[in-house]
Amino acid sequence: MSTPKVIKISSDFKKKMRQEYERLKTLQESQEKEIIVDTWNENRKQCKANVDEILERFNSINCTFQDNVFNPEHKDHLKKATITTHDGNKQSVPTYVLSNVIPIPNMCSWAPVQQNFMVEDETVLYNIPYMGDEVLDKDSEFIDELIKNYDGKVHGDNDEEYIDDKLFVDLVKAMIPFQSKAVEIPIINKPLTREKEKEMKEDSDSNTLQDPAKENGDSKDQFPSQNIFQAISEMFPTKGNPEELRQNYIELTKSVDPNRPPEYCTPNIDGLNAESVSHDQTLHSFHALFCRRCFKYDCFLHRLSTNPGPNLQKRKGPELEVVEEPCSPKCYMHLPGAKTSTSENRKSKSNADEKKREKSESMVKFDTALDADEVWTGSDQSFFRVLHRCFLNNYCAIARGLQTKSCQQVYEFAQEELKHIEPLELGKNASPPRKQQKKKINTKLWTMHIRKNARKEANANNVYNYTPCDHSGPCQASCPCYESSNYCEKFCNCSSECPNRFPGCRCKAQCNTKQCSCYLAVRECDPDLCQCGAHQFHLNKMTCKNVSVQRGLRKHLLMAPSDVAGWGIFLKDGAQKNEFISEYCGEIISQEEADRRGKVYDKYACSFLFNLNNDFVVDATRKGNKIRFANHSINPNCYAKVIMVNGDHRIGIFAKRVIQPGEELFFDYRYGPTEQLKFVGIEREMEIL
Repeated sequence: MSTPKVIKISSDFKKKMRQEYERLKTLQESQEKEIIVDTWNENRKQCKANVDEILERFNSINCTFQDNVFNPEHKDHLKKATITTHDGNKQSVPTYVLSNVIPIPNMCSWAPVQQNFMVEDETVLYNIPYMGDEVLDKDSEFIDELIKNYDGKVHGDNDEEYIDDKLFVDLVKAMIPFQSKAVEIPIINKPLTREKEKEMKEDSDSNTLQDPAKENGDSKDQFPSQNIFQAISEMFPTKGNPEELRQNYIELTKSVDPNRPPEYCTPNIDGLNAESVSHDQTLHSFHALFCRRCFKYDCFLHRLSTNPGPNLQKRKGPELEVVEEPCSPKCYMHLPGAKTSTSENRKSKSNADEKKREKSESMVKFDTALDADEVWTGSDQSFFRVLHRCFLNNYCAIARGLQTKSCQQVYEFAQEELKHIEPLELGKNASPPRKQQKKKINTKLWTMHIRKNARKEANANNVYNYTPCDHSGPCQASCPCYESSNYCEKFCNCSSECPNRFPGCRCKAQCNTKQCSCYLAVRECDPDLCQCGAHQFHLNKMTCKNVSVQRGLRKHLLMAPSDVAGWGIFLKDGAQKNEFISEYCGEIISQEEADRRGKVYDKYACSFLFNLNNDFVVDATRKGNKIRFANHSINPNCYAKVIMVNGDHRIGIFAKRVIQPGEELFFDYRYGPTEQLKFVGIEREMEIL
């Protein structure tokens, strides 16, 4: 067994990098000082010009100031304010004391949002909060403990390891001419033979680039080697590993990595300059960036979580079948050989299939809007490869989708295009899967199963975040849904007949009692699964009452100073018992990040943290909606409930009793004994005052 080789950066290269860093840092500091001095001089010059302009305008005005124009009589019980002019004359006016005005409560700035926003953990303390000198005098160890929670990492605290993006780019470019001398001879434990030495020398030559000054005479266009990023990573460990530094350099300089793998996506899929790419490359952005749980791009809720892509094996076959009659006098079926090739692949169908075919044809029948173009651009070719997966050999439908080509042109292009595609690849989706009769779901057994799981969750009090499963084979004990005690959802890539997949409800009522399996499982009805009317778009036709959170059927809330503490939230219109009030929205952070933030919030005696599950917490301090101002009470008129809504845990605030219009909203924060005395005591004092 051979000993692995260890590549080490030479000490001379590290020394040179340290010298270049000090030189560039000193140069950057001097440039910043020059910018500050120039800005200060420019501002002083502008201020002097403004003062001279004002003085010149005053000197041009011919006016005299008369003293004692208004000198009312003063009463003994009134105070007076007196001034003396430069001429020795005195002016006095009575002073009136304004009545005392109750100030409005203090409020920290926050960004209003109407949905949860997932954020990354803050591993560096960016600012030390100021809570007054009294807090620091009473608890001097608080700041030390706060810094300790971040492992001593404070933003801008260590000047020796400071390197910003500009200094990083300049350092990399400065080290490019010396990158050929970056690697030392690899160190191995065994003595080297001549063959090993030759092999090591070849590896060293392949891993390092030649001096650009010798090859091209200029190092501006030379891309830095991996050794430079490795040396910077060793010099500044907090900046990341060499690969992260390499990607950061590419993003900052917009450079092109010569060793990068071929891209799987194309920057432009339409237009005259679009390239002709494959089906997978055309749809790469859709598969990679589109959130299949929110049905939108740039999702703020699942952008940091890993969700499986679309399951192409489960995709249904094309619903549009090949037509038998030509679409027009210029249809491709009139071409010699086209009618024969299509008839060979066609099978005999029953009358029911004929009716279905006529129905499908009528649904997709639309005319081409543009004139046919002879030139096949890269965009047309890429679009054809996408449409061919959907419509197969129905070239009339593909032509209607392209809008710029006739079906004859599509047919001729397809004959050349399909020569380069293997027949096995065409046979994957050539025929739609057979319709299998769905198994009838025993709702009674499912209800018993849900009740059993609800008792377990109530006893264990363990609610974990849902992550769609993406594994081969049936869902067993190793399935992430099983491990987290969650049901398989429609986003999982397991079979639709998975025994752990939640089937939805079949209610004929309003789904607001425990007779509904969804309500019993503390989840909202799914429009894709349930047959209770949750799929109805219009509210007046919807009978299901268990979709309020996902539909956003919140009440109108008003914010005003509270009679209990600080600001409060009031209900404009009344609400019935168990009626949905609003969703508690904010930033979704991890439990570790919540512990770090919570220690600061406890010092402020103001916290907006709300446990979502065992993995995440909702923090409405920086981002949130108006329900964040609802105060705590041990006898509240609202209650909070964590509900599973289409695969996501969300917090709903519901009416605990009938609430009158204009009544302030309260719910139980579920304080512990320590917090109860700390926070509720403050509220009671405010109430007494």
